[in-house]
Amino acid sequence: MSIGKTLGFFAAFIIPGLAVLGLYMGSFWQFSTLLFVFGLIPVLDWLVSTDTSNVSAEKEPKLWTAFFYSFVLYVWAYLQLIYIVWACYVAATMPLNGAEFVLFAVTSALVTGGIGITVAHELGHKKEPVKRFYSQLILLSVHYMHFYIEHNKGHHVYVSTPQDPATSRRGESFYRFWLRSVVGSYLSAWRIENKRLERMGLGAFHYKNAMIWYAILPFVFMLCLFLGLSWYAEVWLFKVLYFWLLQSVLAFSLLEMVNYIEHYGLQRRLLPSGHYERVTHLHSWNASHLVSNFFLFQLQRHSDHHESALRPYQVLRHFDESPQLPTGYTGMILLSLLPPAWFRIMDKRLDEWQQKQMVELVVP
Repeated sequence: MSIGKTLGFFAAFIIPGLAVLGLYMGSFWQFSTLLFVFGLIPVLDWLVSTDTSNVSAEKEPKLWTAFFYSFVLYVWAYLQLIYIVWACYVAATMPLNGAEFVLFAVTSALVTGGIGITVAHELGHKKEPVKRFYSQLILLSVHYMHFYIEHNKGHHVYVSTPQDPATSRRGESFYRFWLRSVVGSYLSAWRIENKRLERMGLGAFHYKNAMIWYAILPFVFMLCLFLGLSWYAEVWLFKVLYFWLLQSVLAFSLLEMVNYIEHYGLQRRLLPSGHYERVTHLHSWNASHLVSNFFLFQLQRHSDHHESALRPYQVLRHFDESPQLPTGYTGMILLSLLPPAWFRIMDKRLDEWQQKQMVELVVP
């Protein structure tokens, strides 16, 4: 991987920089993060287009274990915690009107959810305990810790089947999907954890049940933020509570938008044995747009991620035969908010890809 591509993964840090700048500059600058993410990045994706090259087999083992790529993620984990504390404080103490308060929460969600949960997702798939700890710490900051269990032990097992709440169905709008995925994923995480304890001979309310801790710790974190910042300001800062909860909901809603995009309409075949076919790079929508992949640590090469979940982001591969999105996630998120436009574009693309697959299966 070239030095340019390697350093490109620092691009994600532009987002919190713009969020801080926009708040203190005020006026039009408060929209700078939104315009950058949903305006400039899609344009750059269109201008620069896709990068379908893959790391060579000779270079891959070295890149797989290169510390630099983990270091970038570690830095983000610390930055996210610092950002959350700062954002809660300034939101509670600066003279923001209602619209500005909400706008800053949306901007902050792009930091904590748009990038932060992406980092948590990457770290949560790793075997090293320190990486898994950082993953859970980031998810704690957005009140979505159950994702750590459900995504790894639920979504990756049942993806592109009716059993997966995080797989969007053809003809399902994002708004319907959001409720089904948020509620279904949370309940799924409880079922997965309860079964784990049952195999250990323990009850569901045992202290080793991670979901109990995942339910408690976010509120402890919120309370510590509230009391600590109130003590520092020498006044009760109730806006800390409102802001943290609002940015959390917006942050995990961004995650659910990405979930909606990643597997829309794709289904694994049910085999005569009663089991579903193995997950491959054919069961996720792929996007190899160079610019947005820098910001999202190549999450958009999602087809390879589901085929090889332990493969680190720096060596994820592009497959031409995977279903391809028309643009990167930032553009697709905007499209997902407009169901008629989404169905018109994505259903047609889904039909074309499925027809191509049928032809390839028939032709020897």
